Amino acid sequence: MPNLVRPAALALAAALVLTGCGAEVTSQDEEGGGAQARGGHYPVTIENCGQEKSYDKAPQRVVTNDVGITEIMFALGLEDRMAGYVMPDDRGDLEAVPWKDAYQKTKWLSKKTINKELVLDARADLVFAGWNYGFNEGEGFSPAELEKVGIDSYLLSESCRNGRGKARGVMPPLAALYTDLRNLGTIFDVEDRAGTLIADFEKQVAEAQAKALKGADRPRVFLYDDGQDKPLTSGLYAGPHDIITKAGGDHVMKDLKDSWATVGWETVVERDPEVIVINDYGDTTADQKRKFLKSYPPLAGVSAVKNDRIVVLDYAELVESPRNPAAIASLAADLRKFAS
Repeated sequence: MPNLVRPAALALAAALVLTGCGAEVTSQDEEGGGAQARGGHYPVTIENCGQEKSYDKAPQRVVTNDVGITEIMFALGLEDRMAGYVMPDDRGDLEAVPWKDAYQKTKWLSKKTINKELVLDARADLVFAGWNYGFNEGEGFSPAELEKVGIDSYLLSESCRNGRGKARGVMPPLAALYTDLRNLGTIFDVEDRAGTLIADFEKQVAEAQAKALKGADRPRVFLYDDGQDKPLTSGLYAGPHDIITKAGGDHVMKDLKDSWATVGWETVVERDPEVIVINDYGDTTADQKRKFLKSYPPLAGVSAVKNDRIVVLDYAELVESPRNPAAIASLAADLRKFAS
C-alpha cells in the first residue's frame, strides 16, 4: 500500500465539522445567560489534577501555553477572557483553522518558552498550561512559583502527574479533554457551551468507532513523535492512545503508564507495528521523519516500514485539544484504506 500523508485540508475540514456547533453554543451570553443575569453562579469549586480550586469570579486575563490548550479556550468562546497565548511558530497553519478569528483577536505573546516575567507583563490572573506544556520546576516556572506572585494556574488534565516520579496521566485522554471542558465551563460560567461541545465530540467519536476496524482486523499501531537514538512516543495517557484505539487500531504502547515518554527501538521492533503514525511538528519535518523510519536498518523488518504504511497527523490533533475527535475519524478512514 502507498504511504498515506493526510493533506492539511482534510485535517482542517474535519476540525470544521467538530466545531460546527460554534455559532450555536455562543448564544448563552447573548440571551442574558451570563453570571450577572442569572445570579448566584459564584463561588464555584472544581477539581484539577486532584486539587480542589475555588473561584469567586471568572478570570479575566488568562495566558495559555501551546496550541491545544489555546484552542480549548477558543472552542469555548473564551478569547475575550485571554491576555494572550504563547506558542512556537511550528504548530501548523493557524490561518486556516476554525478559530482563525480568535487567533487574530488574541495577542501572540511569545514564540519562545513561557516564563514568569512574561505572564507578569501580561498582567495575567490565570495561566492555563501543563507539566511539560510550559510548567517545569527546573526552569522555575510552576503553579507554586506563580502562586507566590498572586497568579492562579489551571493544569491541563493530560499532564497531571500520577505518582510514579514525574510520569503523567491519571485518566483516559478523551476523558481528560472532557474534564477540562467541564471544569472551564464551570470556572467561566459557560457550562452550556461546554456541554454542547462534549456532546458533539462524543457523537463524532461514536460515529467513527461504528465504522472502525474491529477484532482481528485491528492493526498494531505505533506513534512516532521524534528521536533517532530512542523514539519519543505516546503511552496510555496521551491523546494518541484514544485516537488510535477508537479509530480501530491496537496501540502497541498501551502498557506504558505515562503520557509522552521515550522507549527503545528494540521494543518497537519486538511489537512489530503494522501502521506508524507520525506526529508532524518541530524542526524535523514529517517527510524527514518518514525518510528516517524507512532508512533506519533496525526497522527494516517492521511491518509498517516494510509495507509503507505510515500516516501523518498534526501535533495539534495529537495533544489534548478540540481536534482530537476529528483525528479519530480521520485515522479510522486511513486504517480502513490500509485494510482494503
